[in-house]
Amino acid sequence: MSPRLRNCSLDQPFLMPPSMHDWLPEKHLARFIAEVADHLDLKPILDKYSRQDNRGAQAYHPLMLVRLLLYGYCVGIVSSRELERATVSDIAFRFLAANEHPDHDTIANFRRMHLAELGKLFTQVLELCREAGLVKAGRVMLDGTKIAANASRRKNMTHEQLSKREEALQQKVAEMLREAEAADEAEDQKYGKTKRGDELPEELSDPQKRLKRIQEAKARLEERLKQTAEQAERERAEQKASGEAQTNAQKKRFYRARKAAAEQQGTINLTDAESRLMVNGNVGGYVQAYNAQAAVLENQVIVAAEVTNEAADKQQLVPMTAKIIEGLGCTPTTVMADSGYFSEPAVGDESLKGIETLVPPDRCKPGEELKEKSPRGEQAMKMREKLARPEVAAEYELRKQTIEPVFGQIKEARGFRRFLMRGAEAVRTEWRLMAMTHNLLKLYRHRMQENPAISFG
Repeated sequence: MSPRLRNCSLDQPFLMPPSMHDWLPEKHLARFIAEVADHLDLKPILDKYSRQDNRGAQAYHPLMLVRLLLYGYCVGIVSSRELERATVSDIAFRFLAANEHPDHDTIANFRRMHLAELGKLFTQVLELCREAGLVKAGRVMLDGTKIAANASRRKNMTHEQLSKREEALQQKVAEMLREAEAADEAEDQKYGKTKRGDELPEELSDPQKRLKRIQEAKARLEERLKQTAEQAERERAEQKASGEAQTNAQKKRFYRARKAAAEQQGTINLTDAESRLMVNGNVGGYVQAYNAQAAVLENQVIVAAEVTNEAADKQQLVPMTAKIIEGLGCTPTTVMADSGYFSEPAVGDESLKGIETLVPPDRCKPGEELKEKSPRGEQAMKMREKLARPEVAAEYELRKQTIEPVFGQIKEARGFRRFLMRGAEAVRTEWRLMAMTHNLLKLYRHRMQENPAISFG
């Protein structure tokens, strides 16, 4: 007796065309992304299309491309080439693309052209989380993580190296221009003056572009060194104003640290001039990177996301608290951050009044003996007294177990360890896309597990 088996022939014809809605289970993430995308305000993107003429082939619909990008960032597929392949080989992407297959240039150009508008979708998704009851005023945890830039650390150059490279390229460009001029004269004598004489030889184009990039990098580096010197002067003034006494050993450590920081700031990357060489705290060594900031609620919903090229976090407490208030739409009850965010001026800032701020001034645990280099200012003393209370120390323990898993989900589960874009504005938007899709995943799980009846209509 032959077994009763289903037909699996690849040549099996279908009498009726299949519906794309039959391709995925009812509660699949791709269906959720499609539903959310339908309720996002894409008018700023659509308006750009309305200003174009009607010549040429029809463009892919922005809604379809937004669906692809959102789902791709959710599942850790962000490369335009990988997204193009997925619209053919992955049924979920094929569903979201409505069985279309935009090429990688189309996807990359769409992301690049509408980067600012895509970044603003973070606020809209946060509003959907608020409607679902996931965003409430309360305790907020703040932290930063290093994300590698789309640049090699070997492309870092000092001012002296840039000057030497600039001089060599100027000589090369001048020599090639002389050769081009001599060639033109020879052609004029042989063929007559049939050319304008101002054409740029193809082989000359690249050296001139490199020379321009090096000159721009030199100007950026000079401005950065000026800002670094001004920042060092402000820190000395703040330290003097706070009345902190320093031993000779502390002063030596301060100037060694300042010198090391100045040496790092004294280089610039030719590939991404706004990225910086930063210490990779997880594995040690240096990485060409940005410092990605995130502020999360106890349920791990991200309410503020920002990117800075400053390696240290101590300048981020005040501006990130302002973004937290903006994201929440109200003032949080508590803001918690690690000791890297502590400074006397930041913790005592007027804008933080009315907010319970838990930022330890020391890397040691409450109650442990203070090290010689521990801050001695008024705010540091008050913060130690506050954190020494058992109920406050227990509350502060929530920070680590809340914020660090968020970075783990983004970097480990979704594989996002390097920015695709270059430049501070571009990577800032890319980080917001990651934060937005993190929130979409939280909203999706909340909807599926807690209240499947939630809708966005």
